[in-house]
Amino acid sequence: MTTSACLDRPDAMLEAAATDEELMGRFQADDDREAFETLVHRYERELFHYLRRYLHDSEGAEDVFQATFLRIHLKRDAFEPGRRFRPWLYTIATNLAIDARRRDRRHRMATLDACGPDDGGRPLGETIAAPTDGGQEKVDSTETLDWIRAAVDHLAAPQRQLVQLIYHEGLKYREVASLLGIPLGTVKSRMHAAIVAIAREPRRMVHSPR
Repeated sequence: MTTSACLDRPDAMLEAAATDEELMGRFQADDDREAFETLVHRYERELFHYLRRYLHDSEGAEDVFQATFLRIHLKRDAFEPGRRFRPWLYTIATNLAIDARRRDRRHRMATLDACGPDDGGRPLGETIAAPTDGGQEKVDSTETLDWIRAAVDHLAAPQRQLVQLIYHEGLKYREVASLLGIPLGTVKSRMHAAIVAIAREPRRMVHSPR
């Protein structure tokens, strides 16, 4: 932006120069929507990346980001004078992210053993329990689902993404290939590698040491 353009927008220059605390104070006192929007834009990239790293999920990070600023909007009177805004913002965002992970963990426990669309209708647990070691019993217990969930968390990111899209979101292999812009054969090979990796994950990882 040129200097002349900036001179035509003195309010924008003042917004940019204001501290987070000043902006929040103006939003509290005068319902200054521009001050609030400046805070949202100021933290949009930084906070979203933090949430995406925390949740390992861009869509979930976007949901939590929106929920965070909605909470700030609704609870603005709880922000005390003299308090720093950034730690308060991150505390709210982290707490909401923790709640989202808890919900996701419960969802995984309920869906990890749901039928996959391209494996003959077999649940993921049965797919993994296919005889790879000469006689593994069918897995259907909560303990085993917990093991599968932990094993999925340890997959490489591309494999974990496929498990989430296919077994959590119910997408077909062709739909995943189109969504990710990769060949169908790559989807199948990565999914096969994911199943093998999960099956090989030692079960002791979810138990307390004896």
